[in-house]
Amino acid sequence: MKLQKIYINGRFLTHPITGVQRYAIEILRSLDAMVGSRDAAVEGYEFTVLAPQGELKPAGLRHIETRQGGRGTGHAWEQLSLPSLSADGFLLSLCNTGPMTKRRQAVTMHDAAVYAAPDTYSFAFRTWYKVLQRVLGANAKQILTCSAFSRAQLTEHFGIPERKIKTIYHGREHILRIKPDETVFERHGLTRPYVLAVSSMSPNKNFASVAKAIELMDDADFDIVIAGGSSKIFKPSGGRIGGEVKQLGYVTDEELRALYDRASCFVFPSFYEGFGFPALEAMACGCPVVASDAASIPEVCRDAVLYCDPRDPADIADKIERIMASGELRAQLRERGLARAAFFSWDKCARETLDAIRPHLSATAPAYVRETERGLSR
Repeated sequence: MKLQKIYINGRFLTHPITGVQRYAIEILRSLDAMVGSRDAAVEGYEFTVLAPQGELKPAGLRHIETRQGGRGTGHAWEQLSLPSLSADGFLLSLCNTGPMTKRRQAVTMHDAAVYAAPDTYSFAFRTWYKVLQRVLGANAKQILTCSAFSRAQLTEHFGIPERKIKTIYHGREHILRIKPDETVFERHGLTRPYVLAVSSMSPNKNFASVAKAIELMDDADFDIVIAGGSSKIFKPSGGRIGGEVKQLGYVTDEELRALYDRASCFVFPSFYEGFGFPALEAMACGCPVVASDAASIPEVCRDAVLYCDPRDPADIADKIERIMASGELRAQLRERGLARAAFFSWDKCARETLDAIRPHLSATAPAYVRETERGLSR
């Protein structure tokens, strides 16, 4: 049987790993495992990652070829070289962008933040993305996204019909595969109970409200641990009565896993998220979560977290203090978080992605699909 070619847009392998790149890598790894085990879901398909010339981030693939070619890098490579490189197959673009002229393509659009949170981006970036994603939404055969919230956002801001968009949730196993580096505790003197937050310079992440909430917790008998870039919005270490703000700066994935594991509470006050990886990662590690009641976060977390108003630092402080004061509440949230996180799987995400693109691949489906369709029609 002639194999149907599915190409994966590998431009993301030239980028630092953030949430979007994490998603793409985990989809690739799940597909790679399915190919290696000769899973029926990938019968009849040949997968190839297409990437520009130059150094690539390792994806750990053992069974799917990565092929570098074309001219240029970045958007130029994606728009000018990738269409010809993928001309004889179907293209899967996983990181918000893809070649505008390629119609036999599925594109994952994670959110509509260039409209909903414009201050997060430069004028040039958001202008380009507004054009690019609107054209992709019109031309691509299938649009994928990570939440019902994002699906509605893509329809509202880019005019993509909801029937053309498939919601497929992300997974959580990546954080569980990471071996914790517990030396982080001794290095930073973390000996007391602590609340964990992950710093970001993006105004959308709303870290200013965390800083204000900290100022309201003068009599706390716990510390606040800030992982990520240091910020001048926080008082110097020791500036709070009864507790300290400990800014760790950049932490590795291994250190972050250890911090999740031992934290008494994780705070996630974002204004806008297409999905919300940090909250899911914290739940998967058994860490109780205080999370914003905005955007996709309630859809992902459901009843497994304590919600706060991201615009009200007093409410954020109150919810943190409630969790830190009650071992019973922490135990309840830990149990609910673990149960909710177990719903999310990268293998499930990859399989649902294949299911979404199958109707667009060819009129001649592989045996796996024909048998499934026959079974459904009985």
